Amino acid sequence: MNKQNLLVISNDLLIRKGARKISEIPSEVIELLQKGQLQTVNLTEWIAVDHMTLLQNIVDELGLEKESAAVIQRLNNLSEKKVMKIIPAIAREWQILLDSKSEVDSIRLYAALSQHLSDSVRCWAAYIIGQNQRMSLHDKLVNIRPFAADDHFGVREIAWMALREDTINNLIETIRYLDDWVFEEDVNIRRFAIELTRPQGVWAKHITALKENPMIALTLLQSVKSDPAKYVQDSVSNWLNDASKTRPEWVKQICEQWLKISDTKETKRIVTRAQRSIVK
Repeated sequence: MNKQNLLVISNDLLIRKGARKISEIPSEVIELLQKGQLQTVNLTEWIAVDHMTLLQNIVDELGLEKESAAVIQRLNNLSEKKVMKIIPAIAREWQILLDSKSEVDSIRLYAALSQHLSDSVRCWAAYIIGQNQRMSLHDKLVNIRPFAADDHFGVREIAWMALREDTINNLIETIRYLDDWVFEEDVNIRRFAIELTRPQGVWAKHITALKENPMIALTLLQSVKSDPAKYVQDSVSNWLNDASKTRPEWVKQICEQWLKISDTKETKRIVTRAQRSIVK
């Protein structure tokens, strides 16, 4: 279905840069995004997606019209429908629906979500993993990897947000697992390992233990102190910048140590950005 739809979408739409304001997004783009037939290309479009409209279209696409009425009603009753609230809420409803199905149907439906053309739908699938209380931390990390490595920026962000609560509740165990991830060839996997453990992060709960004692995650940071990818460098420097808001002296000390043992332009860039809140 999705491949057939792509054939009728103009190349101009597929290679668009994306509007700067929601009001400037073409109606044709909005319609295709809401139908799940087009990916968002920037944060403006990502935020503009009406997940309730998209959900209705996806349940119709998957032949779940009968089951969807109660789901839609419960979600419509939510008082908070901002994107970072509605995505986990939709994921919870999908989990309930998947649990009501046979194992074969559940696997089929989840595969349809996790491999969907729509980045927003794949975001739901990532949160389904994060909210699965029957899944161990190890299994969650294994299953979140495709989303952490996704080609779409929004899915990659949701991937680490989906495991934020597990990280807070199992910090030492999470860091132990991620010690191997920072050596992965895939830049997105390395970046995920750092972003998941940021003390303050973005649109996510703070990790109090790391705000108080950032040394806990130093093994992760040390491994990428001279990472060749700016995507990872930015994440490392943002991590340290987070930590500088509660432990500025510790961050200064780490930055000084890194410059002594790693005289590379990558480390220098990380150290400079890391101290932007404390060095004016």
